[in-house]
Amino acid sequence: MNTGLKITAFAAAIAATFGTAYGVGTSIDPVVAKKPPTAHDEHAEAGEGAGGKAAGGHESAPAGGLQISEGGYTLALDTPRVAAGTSSVLSFSVKDESGRKVTAYQREHGKELHFIVASRDLTVYRHLHPTRAADGTWSVRAELPAAGGYRAFADFKPAKKGATGVTLGADLAVSGKAEPAALPPARATAEVDGYRVALDGALTPGKANELKLTVTKDGKPVTNLQPYLGAYGHLVALRAGDLAYLHVHPNGEPDDGVTEPGPEVSFTATAPSPGAYRLFLDFQHEGEVRTAAFTVDVPAGGADATTGAKPSAEPGETEEADGHGH
Repeated sequence: MNTGLKITAFAAAIAATFGTAYGVGTSIDPVVAKKPPTAHDEHAEAGEGAGGKAAGGHESAPAGGLQISEGGYTLALDTPRVAAGTSSVLSFSVKDESGRKVTAYQREHGKELHFIVASRDLTVYRHLHPTRAADGTWSVRAELPAAGGYRAFADFKPAKKGATGVTLGADLAVSGKAEPAALPPARATAEVDGYRVALDGALTPGKANELKLTVTKDGKPVTNLQPYLGAYGHLVALRAGDLAYLHVHPNGEPDDGVTEPGPEVSFTATAPSPGAYRLFLDFQHEGEVRTAAFTVDVPAGGADATTGAKPSAEPGETEEADGHGH
């Protein structure tokens, strides 16, 4: 069985077992990201992965989040189950190989740790930034709208010298009546709160490619995007089926003398394998963070992957996010 078929079969098994959620959730803070090191380049230090060095000096890290323990660190969820549609406190810690809670981290994109929660069907997505207590316990309040299986990711870099970025993943159950939802189809545009985002570019197995996302509002280009955690946009990519977490690197940064504040936001990404991927773009405009979501199909056979979408969406074919959780 090839990799793409394995991913499809795994996704079907998960849907049958857990069910999943309706609607596209949106984020609370974005995650994602050689010249002199910047806040965006630190993820690249994790290794070259399948893609080797990417364009612009970035190195493509291997997919993360598939293991609860890696590199001597373990993600421990204190609240592995919450109720659907209610505001709940998610509590967790990162433990070292001695079982002690980690209390020292390097700041990346303005935060010590980024915490992402996504439903197994990839229609619900939350990018949270929790608060750390002195003993190393992290907590954040969130509302997950529908029952089913979810995956929680902790993306961080320990403070010890020579440490590289780590992404750990753990299963999270949301109780209630669960109904399966199909992965949204691949399309080249998404709409959220009156904004339209167009995706152009390719994901290719083992090869770094540029993805360009163009933001418009009321048919006009948005040329005054606001910096958010040190970038004009953040992109998270998750592989359908196993929810492998891809490190996606923004190209350029505010005030570098080159990067414009829109309408185009550019990233470099590598797909570790063929299959379907879900992309979540976070961008800030007029003081509010919004999320546009896309499904991208990556074919087998070494051919360049496009978005798998129509060149432009026909009426009624854009994908629209349903709200913003905090």
